[in-house]
Amino acid sequence: MFEGQVDDVVGRPGSYAVAFAYALLLYGSVFVHELSHAVTARVLGLPVRSVTLHILGGETSIGREAPTPGREFLIAFAGPLTNLVLAGAGLALHAFAPLPDVALLLVGALTYANLLVGVFNLLPGLPLDGGRMVRAAVWKATGRARNGALAAAWIGRAVAVACLAFGAFVSAGGGGGFGFLGLLWSAMVAAFIWVGATQAITAERIRDRVPLLAARRLARRAAEVTADVPLAEAVRRAQEAQAGAIVVVDHDGRPRGLVSERAVLATPPQRRPWISVGDLSRGLEADLTLPADLAGEDLLVALRRAPASEYLLVEPDGRLYGVLAVADVDRAFAGT
Repeated sequence: MFEGQVDDVVGRPGSYAVAFAYALLLYGSVFVHELSHAVTARVLGLPVRSVTLHILGGETSIGREAPTPGREFLIAFAGPLTNLVLAGAGLALHAFAPLPDVALLLVGALTYANLLVGVFNLLPGLPLDGGRMVRAAVWKATGRARNGALAAAWIGRAVAVACLAFGAFVSAGGGGGFGFLGLLWSAMVAAFIWVGATQAITAERIRDRVPLLAARRLARRAAEVTADVPLAEAVRRAQEAQAGAIVVVDHDGRPRGLVSERAVLATPPQRRPWISVGDLSRGLEADLTLPADLAGEDLLVALRRAPASEYLLVEPDGRLYGVLAVADVDRAFAGT
């Protein structure tokens, strides 16, 4: 579309080169927007994992959430503020700098684009920056980050519906020339906002369950067998003891490995008498043995530190308590 605006100035094929340059500069503006989030987060002591650009803009992944509403507000506002500053600089260049006609077109288009991106990101709903600012404001007013996140997420859903309604209205003739492509674009934007807002609501509902997670409550009783026991016999003993897991122990009763439930289920019953449990066990690395008293966020941190399907739970004195299966943790999150 921008190529058509410069065709009369530079002619073909030069107009294509100018349009390509505009696209690069536009994505450069998006990158600077995201970089401002990242730099602000780092200045405020928060780790930044990555900066990613995509067709609808970009995303800055921050290692942990801001500890205060003030820091949350500053990180969120940094992006739109950068775009508005770039738009102001573009206006100044356009008004006072003696630039060639093509440069003036580029500066004018980028000024408009940065103004649009800055204002759009200030819309008051998650996942937009304006939504994070609303989250920070409600958090500050109520003292609870959860209240801010839910308020901003529901507003985000309303913003998504408004974007779609606006696109439908304009494409129906209210704005002339908008057309099907504009309607499709507004639908994509609306879907992006709706999905982001819904994910924020889901995340808060999951977070509500975190304090309820307790390793002891989710643990499975374990059947203890030595590594040379046939799998069929180990399964029989586990069923007899009403145990949901199998732990490999040495001849002194010390745990040496965990038998994967997935591996057991994948082994046909007719082969189980000929396979020992030791063949399906995983050695007990340090991070796979957890205190049975772990709960809440501490439990989740321990699971993230060493991803696995099962963990051994032990009492403070070292005695075996049971086995924690990640599948059970997932079901607890899902509320089933």
